[in-house]
Amino acid sequence: MRREEIAALGDLASEAAAGAARQIQEFHAGIAGRVWSRVGPAALPVRVAHDRIARGAYSAASELTRSVVRAGANAASRAQSPAARSIEASAAGRLVVSTLNGAFGDTLVRRHNPLALGMAVRRRSENVEISRTGLRHAYPNAKPRIAVFVHGLCETDEAWKLGAGQHVPYGHRMEVELGYTPVYLRYNTGRHISENGRELSGVLEGLVAQWPVPVDEVVLIGHSMGGLVGRSACHYGADSACVAKVRHVFTLGTPHRGAPLEQAVGAATAALARLPETRPLARALNLRSEGIKDLRYGYLVDECWMDQDCDAFLRNTSREIPFLPTARHYFICATLSREADATVGRIIGDLLVLKPSAWAHAGRGSRMRFPIEHYYHLGGANHFDLLNHPVIFDQMRRCLASQRALPSPTP
Repeated sequence: MRREEIAALGDLASEAAAGAARQIQEFHAGIAGRVWSRVGPAALPVRVAHDRIARGAYSAASELTRSVVRAGANAASRAQSPAARSIEASAAGRLVVSTLNGAFGDTLVRRHNPLALGMAVRRRSENVEISRTGLRHAYPNAKPRIAVFVHGLCETDEAWKLGAGQHVPYGHRMEVELGYTPVYLRYNTGRHISENGRELSGVLEGLVAQWPVPVDEVVLIGHSMGGLVGRSACHYGADSACVAKVRHVFTLGTPHRGAPLEQAVGAATAALARLPETRPLARALNLRSEGIKDLRYGYLVDECWMDQDCDAFLRNTSREIPFLPTARHYFICATLSREADATVGRIIGDLLVLKPSAWAHAGRGSRMRFPIEHYYHLGGANHFDLLNHPVIFDQMRRCLASQRALPSPTP
């Protein structure tokens, strides 16, 4: 690791250590408050003295803990060789950074931490400059059709190579068999989905404008959160020339209707916040990133997380952000059951995203909004098998080969 990276990790660790001391103080205060309420007013002088001493002691412990951890990190960074390699020099290091960004990415941005990731097009684990020269150098055999891959929470652009020793990645097969140039994105999954969606809209615009050859068609392929980021980008760039070239959108295990795990954590946080003794646990759970919280209901726009009336906004947009009308949408999910009609497959999906959510299905009794051939499930598989599986690619290839893209919108 480089010196600045050690210092950046030390900054994050020192704040976490200080936060742990504050949480112990809150536990203490919650339990003591329960005791004082039972004792009654007679103990008020003792309570005042106790609270003053406790606040001082915990405040000192918090600051001391922060200082010790930060000093240790600074000492380690100074001892590190100036020629040390970056943590991103290895795939494992890049995964660690992306995981940190998924869990605390919004905090890293607020603190201007050097480990905070920005959105970037990636090629061979390096950022690609979005300029005519940069793209021509990165893609010397650029084709007029582009397939943009958007990874999910805590993942990297290399997630699409999962199991590459057994299966050929989607991007390579799309290039060789279908004539698309694969473009991989990396972004900070801890930020709000709408923030990443708006930024992706700008990246797509620059990509299409600076592409070495005229672009005829763009395909978006999003895994999990990546599918929501792609939908958000299409919403924010709906009137742009680049989004008008998006002809096919594949969402793989995307929680269009929300993720049950995040919904459960949200409910647990609300329940724990009701009692003083458990409120510190609620605050600890609330430290998870805004990107994770957005997965509770699949938020796509700013209005759903800002201090605004999200319900009123959605009422004015037909209760949800519409799918891009100029593209064909395909919904692919994994289910633990191997049978398409098995009850267990319908109910639990791949454990992280339920099948109705991955298919953006409004609910029992509602009609599917797209033709039935636009929905597919991979039985006996988990959420991450969707990143690289030959059966899934065969389905994607059939979709792209058998259905022509929708015509371009009239200017």
